[in-house]
Amino acid sequence: MLIQSDLTELTKGNIIDHFLMIGKIEIRNTKAGKKFLSMELGDKSGSINTNVWNDTAGFDSIADNGKVGDIIKVLGSIDEFQGVPQIKVTSIRLNIPADNVEVQDFLPRSARDPEVMKKELLVRIEEISNTHLKELLKNIFSGERMEKFKTAPAGKSWHHGYIHGLIEHTLEMIKICDLMCDFHPAINRDLLAAGAILHDFGKTEELSYDSSFNYSDKGKLIGHIVICASMIEEETKKLTDFPEGLKNLLIHLILSHQGKLEYASPVVPKTVEAIALYQADELSAKVNAYVGVINSDMTIEGNWTKFIHLAQTDLYKYNLSEESEKKINKSLFD
Repeated sequence: MLIQSDLTELTKGNIIDHFLMIGKIEIRNTKAGKKFLSMELGDKSGSINTNVWNDTAGFDSIADNGKVGDIIKVLGSIDEFQGVPQIKVTSIRLNIPADNVEVQDFLPRSARDPEVMKKELLVRIEEISNTHLKELLKNIFSGERMEKFKTAPAGKSWHHGYIHGLIEHTLEMIKICDLMCDFHPAINRDLLAAGAILHDFGKTEELSYDSSFNYSDKGKLIGHIVICASMIEEETKKLTDFPEGLKNLLIHLILSHQGKLEYASPVVPKTVEAIALYQADELSAKVNAYVGVINSDMTIEGNWTKFIHLAQTDLYKYNLSEESEKKINKSLFD
């Protein structure tokens, strides 16, 4: 097991003597024609961008052989450029077997126990009263497919982008949807719950996560929405007398759960359950993403994060511990 301080714990001036994973690597040229590597390096806590110049020890080896997902040994220190942390690299090399480090040491993971989350999901499936939906879900969430679902991230980087992130996101969605059904009894609870459970199931095939988080060929060509809709079509054919109308309503939830055509939904929400699912997805995803951005930015001085393009804003950052919350309240309201 790899033992080293997390990147997110380091501040300007701290020494780097770390194994890190390549998240991005590109050979570029300065205006003067000098080659350098533009890299994103990370561990399970987060990532940091850096430039490695061609006079750095080990530059040629990494430039010729390094690729995304490789583990490298980096020596240097934490520096800043325009207020953004980066690594000032003094030497760099590829990982060798004698280092005894594994890819799994570098993949971020959910703070929640995956087996506990799996039990929660199975319990919620048992609570569905509609026999057609329950049978469909039990057939899908079994064997190898269940294990892939329990392991997969929910995204490449933006929200729940870590091992076991997909099942964590799904459980959040179920709870939000159940709460909405408590407010509005007219909502079909079983249908909405089934939509929440299945909405991102296609990400088990859309994303690859063996060595780094990326999109599979199938994911790029088809996408998780269509993958899941096709699976439901196939699985319902295996069941006796699965109602056509119920199948169409369920597939509509999958096709519309990203809410807008420009967000890659083939259709916009056209049922109460569909709009509830879309908003639940937005809430779970964005809160998780914003918390992740703030947590990864806590070592940078100042009260605000860098501008987040996906959020189209910078974020006010603070540590919601009891003491810091008192300070925030005092500074805001005194």
